[in-house]
Amino acid sequence: MAVVLESPLIDCVREASRQIVRELGFMKPTLAATDYPPSAVHAIVEIGRHGALAAAQLAERLKLEKSSVSRMVRKLIEAGELRESPSAEDGRVKLLTLTARGRRTLAAIDAYGSQQVAKALAPLSAAERQAVECGLRTYAQALAGRGAGKAEAVPVRIERGYRPGLVGRVVEMHGRYYARAAGFGAYFEGKVASGLAEFCARPASTRSEIWTALLGDRIVGAVAIDGDALGPDAAHLRWFIVEEGMRGAGIGAKLLDEAVAFCDAQGFPKIMLWTFQGLDAAHRLYEAHGFVLAEEWVGDQWGTEVVEQRFERSRP
Repeated sequence: MAVVLESPLIDCVREASRQIVRELGFMKPTLAATDYPPSAVHAIVEIGRHGALAAAQLAERLKLEKSSVSRMVRKLIEAGELRESPSAEDGRVKLLTLTARGRRTLAAIDAYGSQQVAKALAPLSAAERQAVECGLRTYAQALAGRGAGKAEAVPVRIERGYRPGLVGRVVEMHGRYYARAAGFGAYFEGKVASGLAEFCARPASTRSEIWTALLGDRIVGAVAIDGDALGPDAAHLRWFIVEEGMRGAGIGAKLLDEAVAFCDAQGFPKIMLWTFQGLDAAHRLYEAHGFVLAEEWVGDQWGTEVVEQRFERSRP
């Protein structure tokens, strides 16, 4: 079934893509200050990154016909950029590697490309740079046919405790995601904001904690354990969220690992959380961490009628 998106969104992404192609020089007959066309430059980069590639592997990575790759490879060999040698595992397979000249060409390509990117990013703030990195990574994965649920690993770190901007950022992620996922509006966002603000303003407690997932300095996920809301025998898992485009890279699992380990160390007999039907990816993460569905009912505590659910986990 075809996905139908708003025409302005599609037009904007297409225009930005065309501008990137033009600005990076892909309309020129040669690329990256070399004497080679874009396909040859990409071939040198891919072989350099992987150390050695068969021609068939190179064709697959470049998404080009094998005959086109064969002709291009032959020219690069003749130019002294590549060498071809039999594979140690299978002598019938020829592996392509860079020559000394090829390594010098790769270094020049990398230097040129890095200078282009650095110049473009220099006027941007740190948050804008991280947004560019995250957006381009997500778009590239989408073009490659990997949805947000199959994101590649990203260099995210998990940190414990409050940090400046946490409340606003976590509220923003909740508001944007749940508006699309469930039609929640200002009432829901206000509840998240007031609850999280109250939680963060409490005096320090050994029974409560919050964790954030950080890409650089940008918050891309969060989870909290409220150990003071449900009495001495249960902890409340709250405000679990991962930014769209970052899901599927293991960030949510890492956040839940921290939260569950904290509760076990504190000796809570149970952890409870409240959610609603339809959030299948999150529910699978809960179940993988030992949570089970305890009850469900039709309710509207978030401002829109949904099938609400309570999950709980008993301490092993």
